[in-house]
Amino acid sequence: MEVILRSAVDKLGHPGDIVTVSSGYARNYLLPRGFAFLATDGNKKRISMEKGRLEAAENERREAASSIAEKLAEVSVTFAARVGEEGKLFGSVTTADIAHQLEVQGFHIEKRQIELNEPLKSLGVYRVGIRLHADVKPEIKVWIIKQ
Repeated sequence: MEVILRSAVDKLGHPGDIVTVSSGYARNYLLPRGFAFLATDGNKKRISMEKGRLEAAENERREAASSIAEKLAEVSVTFAARVGEEGKLFGSVTTADIAHQLEVQGFHIEKRQIELNEPLKSLGVYRVGIRLHADVKPEIKVWIIKQ
């Protein structure tokens, strides 16, 4: 099914792009959330007229994300945790924990924006990516120290 993207979607495209996706992905995710609309002849004409406005709005969002990314690049988050004999944590540090610490420091980042494949379960320093925009993904340092 062909759709026209209204906003940037990771690994799919930018606003105004005409992409082919599975019909289920379009019907269940892209269309209901307003990320895209069907690529009919009328919509193709409309998007050609709207493309300049969409690109300007996307550039604004990218610039806002870039300014936040510059501030985030200097941020480090520290967790003091209880550890066992081999340096393994009794619990773990998750995306929710990192999001909460960033909130305390004044950054409003949702836990789903934090790119962490699995919870952190041992002492050390980790570099964790944060997805602010499709093109802007800064990294922060997460320190896990012994309590």
